[in-house]
Amino acid sequence: MKTTVTSSNKEVIIGDGQPTTLIGERINPTGRKKFAEALKTGNIQLICDEAVAQAEAGADIIDVNVSTVGVDEVAVLPEVVKEIMKAIDIPLCLDCANPKALEAALKIYKGKPLINSVTGEEHSLKSIIPLAKEYNAALVGLVQDDHGVPDNAEKRLAIALNIIEQAEKAGIQRGDIIIDCLALAAGADSKACAVTLETISRVRSTIGVNTVVAGSNVSFGLPDRQLLNNSFVTLTINAGINCLILDVSKIRPAVLAADLLLNHDSYGKRYIKDFRNRNANKA
Repeated sequence: MKTTVTSSNKEVIIGDGQPTTLIGERINPTGRKKFAEALKTGNIQLICDEAVAQAEAGADIIDVNVSTVGVDEVAVLPEVVKEIMKAIDIPLCLDCANPKALEAALKIYKGKPLINSVTGEEHSLKSIIPLAKEYNAALVGLVQDDHGVPDNAEKRLAIALNIIEQAEKAGIQRGDIIIDCLALAAGADSKACAVTLETISRVRSTIGVNTVVAGSNVSFGLPDRQLLNNSFVTLTINAGINCLILDVSKIRPAVLAADLLLNHDSYGKRYIKDFRNRNANKA
C-alpha cells in the first residue's frame, strides 16, 4: 500500500519498501508561548523559519498546526500555509480540526496535502471526509471515537476499520488513508506503548494501510525524553510504522539507524550520507 502526497514540485511516497517518512512537528503552538504569540501578532516569519529548519533537518513533510487561544484559524491557517509554501517546497500536513479553517487552507494549497486528521467521532467523519474527497487530499485517521481513546488494540482497530469504511464510501481510495495508532504517555499508563505497538502491527497485518504516530507523546512527563523517544520510534518501525510525527532535528539519526537495520535503507546509503553531513556540520 502506498500513499502519495505532494507539494507544487515534490512528491513523497509513504508505504511498503519506502524509508520511514518523517513529518516535522514543530509548527505547533501547544506549550510554546513564543510561537503562540507569533501567531497572534501575525509574525509569520518565525513560523516560516521553523519550517525551513525542519526541512533542512531532513523532514519529508511539515505538519502545520495554528490552533491556540486567541487565533482565528479560518484566517490564519491559509495565510501560514501560503507563506510556508513560499519558503519551502515540500508537502504539508494540515493539522486542523476546524472544517472551515481546513477548507480555507485546502483551497490555496498547491499539490496534494495530508489532512491531520479525521477521527471516528460522527461529527468528524461527516465534516472532514467530504473535504478530503473534494480537494483530493490524503487523510490521517485517528483511532478515537465518541467514547474516547480505547485502551486496547482491538477497539482501536475497530475504529480504524470504521474510518476506512466511511472514507471508501465517500470515494476515497484506501491508499489515501493513513491510520494514527495513537501514542500516549507511558508515564501515565505503563501499558500505553505496548498497546500502540500492537495496534500498529494489527493495522498493518489486518487492513494493510499505512500508519503514523506522534513519536514524542510517549515520553511526556518523564526524564530523559530524547532517550525514550529514540527507543520508541525504533520499536514502532519494527512494528511496521510508515511515518512519524516528531522533531526531525532530534530524532532523524535514530530513525535512519532503525531503517538501516531493518533493511529499509539499501546498503545504508541514507544513514551514511546523514552521518557524513552531521560530521561535516560539526567540523
